[in-house]
Amino acid sequence: MLTTTHPTTSQGTEPDLAALASLLADRTRASFCTALLDGRAWTAGELARHAGVAPSTASEHLTSLVGAGLLVEVRQGRHRYLRLASRETAELIEAMSAAAPKAAPPRGLKAVHRSNALARGRTCYDHLAGALGVAVTEAVTGQGWIDWEDGPSLTASGRTGLAALGAEIPARTRRPLVRSCLDWTERRPHVAGAVGAALCSRALEAGWLVRLGGTGGGRAVGVTAEGRAVLAGTLGVPDEDLESAGA
Repeated sequence: MLTTTHPTTSQGTEPDLAALASLLADRTRASFCTALLDGRAWTAGELARHAGVAPSTASEHLTSLVGAGLLVEVRQGRHRYLRLASRETAELIEAMSAAAPKAAPPRGLKAVHRSNALARGRTCYDHLAGALGVAVTEAVTGQGWIDWEDGPSLTASGRTGLAALGAEIPARTRRPLVRSCLDWTERRPHVAGAVGAALCSRALEAGWLVRLGGTGGGRAVGVTAEGRAVLAGTLGVPDEDLESAGA
């Protein structure tokens, strides 16, 4: 006798995607996560001011995010610092930002300045994003440093060029050397992975880029005069892209 069996499901064996979506559906919690894409640790008070909520409200939301594993907490003396749990978490937040519909245009001069600064140039956790990040990606591709034929990969000339810039890639790393990250403002890819992190770290360390303080929630970056010389002269980034992203 032929019998038909139906697969059974057991609780706890599948990821609760709905719970994650519900967690990030709150605008305050989403604001905290996008602010922390600057790759640094923020205090609860700083995040509360950024989102425009009371400290008690921020504390409740942060407890939920830490409990879900999206953020981790570091205590130093009397201060409570929070950061994204991992690079993978940052990649998830950025990917969701790229897939999300565009928000309503910002209102108020401060909000407009912040939005424009983020669009011109920003950090996406540990690599460059925005118009500047896309321009650098296109420039290093034009230089032959990255080959996109069979997925992005670092070429021999790319290794040589990065070494000449002083951008060090760890000898041993579990992350991809080059990863394509869809930019949520430009809707074009910028370079992530170990190469993207090395370029961003070197640019900030050498003073080619500077963080623009509170503008853009701490993620916005601007190009210095020295940075223009290096990025245009060595990488071939167009002058107009560097001028619009000036510090």
